[in-house]
Amino acid sequence: MINVLLTGGTGFLGRQLSNALSSNDCEVIELTSGIERRRIDISNPFDFELSQPLHTIIHAAGKAHSVPKTESERNAFYNVNYHGTRNLCKAIERLSVLPKSFIFISTAAVYGIDEGNLIDEEYPLNGKTPYAKSKILAEGWLQEWSSRNQITLGILRLPLIAGPNPPGNLGAMIKGIRQGRYLSIGKANARKSIVWVEDVAKVIPVLAKKGGVYNLTDGHHPTFGELEAAIATALRKKKPYKIPYWFANGLAKAGDMIGDRFPINSDKLKKITSTLTLNDRKAREVLGWNPSPLLSKIDLLV
Repeated sequence: MINVLLTGGTGFLGRQLSNALSSNDCEVIELTSGIERRRIDISNPFDFELSQPLHTIIHAAGKAHSVPKTESERNAFYNVNYHGTRNLCKAIERLSVLPKSFIFISTAAVYGIDEGNLIDEEYPLNGKTPYAKSKILAEGWLQEWSSRNQITLGILRLPLIAGPNPPGNLGAMIKGIRQGRYLSIGKANARKSIVWVEDVAKVIPVLAKKGGVYNLTDGHHPTFGELEAAIATALRKKKPYKIPYWFANGLAKAGDMIGDRFPINSDKLKKITSTLTLNDRKAREVLGWNPSPLLSKIDLLV
């Protein structure tokens, strides 16, 4: 039995990781403290105790899925994603036995681009948002820390994560199509990298042994049109009504003036209509990554 400490176990990805590891001869330990086993806020320094040595740390806790409007909200990303990572590492250093490996769940946002084709791991880390910058800082800290402590470090730069009842933009698309309120824009031919959540869990044991920095994708990079059609079919709904790009662009400009109350703005429109895909060849060659195309999982997705 391998002991694994998992942070972020109550999140969308964390729950899948916990379930997959538990079914593969791993003892999954949540990050808690005290007699009452209260959950730890990693944004503040902390200590924790364990009855048995840890083999692997999987750090999936993080702040995402929001656009900060104030300085306090911007700082929250750094407090959790960067300082939280440092606090975790410092607490680990105080254990009697250090773990053999540390796996960090990062993001494709570190590349800082909205458009590109087959971006690989050597691409510069130009992310400018608090989310991206805090993850970049955490990656840098972990690379130095793991080297100093002779711990195998694995970093996964993930795109959009798909799975049953997904959060975020994919969940909003499914909800909109189910309710007949989703509009397809233009040719809907922009491609996006996506990864199936259970596939991420399956690659963890190999990553823990080999370490390294990897992009993961489903290998197909479906277009918005393919996703829309597949989701509509799975839900037994009509394909979404299409609107021309020029009309959507007018709505986006109106959204720029109206603000968050409006469902679309120029930034969202650019992301919807621009191709952004990652290259996962390194993971295939080193980790034996063999992902499931998302379109084959649509029935599970909705």
